[in-house]
Amino acid sequence: MTAATPRPRRGGFTAALAATAAGAAALAAASGRTWATGVVEVAGPTAPAPVELAGTDLAPAASAMGIAGLAALAALVAARGWPRRIIGLLMTLFGAIALQAVWSGTRPAELARVAAEQATTDGRVAAPDLAAAWPALAAAGAALLVLSGLATAVRGPSWPGMGSRYDRHSVPRTARTGDPAELWKSLDSGEDPTLDPAAPDTAAPPADARCPSTAPRTTTTTTVPETGDNPRQKEP
Repeated sequence: MTAATPRPRRGGFTAALAATAAGAAALAAASGRTWATGVVEVAGPTAPAPVELAGTDLAPAASAMGIAGLAALAALVAARGWPRRIIGLLMTLFGAIALQAVWSGTRPAELARVAAEQATTDGRVAAPDLAAAWPALAAAGAALLVLSGLATAVRGPSWPGMGSRYDRHSVPRTARTGDPAELWKSLDSGEDPTLDPAAPDTAAPPADARCPSTAPRTTTTTTVPETGDNPRQKEP
């Protein structure tokens, strides 16, 4: 009795894909939102001018790392084996860079500096008020990228390939019928239903096997040796 070959775990692969997609999407979505608001106080009767600071203003690297995370997600699906370790390390790096960008971009000094640059009028810029929800979402997305990247770097080579089921050469070609359900099954297995199925072996069989009645007949003649003791030659 032989030991069963361990099957690759698809659950870890699916979890890594989901975490990567969620992390990259959170970074991309949160970076386009308003992270802080402030006002520019101008001398005289002019009303204060509002200033809104988006995530792309305070942490531009976080938005870039979100897009890079989506590209890493596509590479993770397409790759197999040891290249996934490299992809996992890159994903970890993307998440770490995004975390650092979110942290440094939400410091009070950085908020005041960016608000002064974004002000369209001359005056004193009051300390911007930080809306913590969007920076927190960006930080959570960056953390997901770090975790999924570490998991991919450690366990990625043992995960199965998502594209293996769509390999045409690995799927036996079967005869097709006009049933639409069979066409959908062919598409799902990676087979092109527009191609003709493989023709069966039409080589003509030997003449003896094709038509037994026309095969040449052979007769066997048994020769009985003549002896003097032949009972038919003896008289009663």
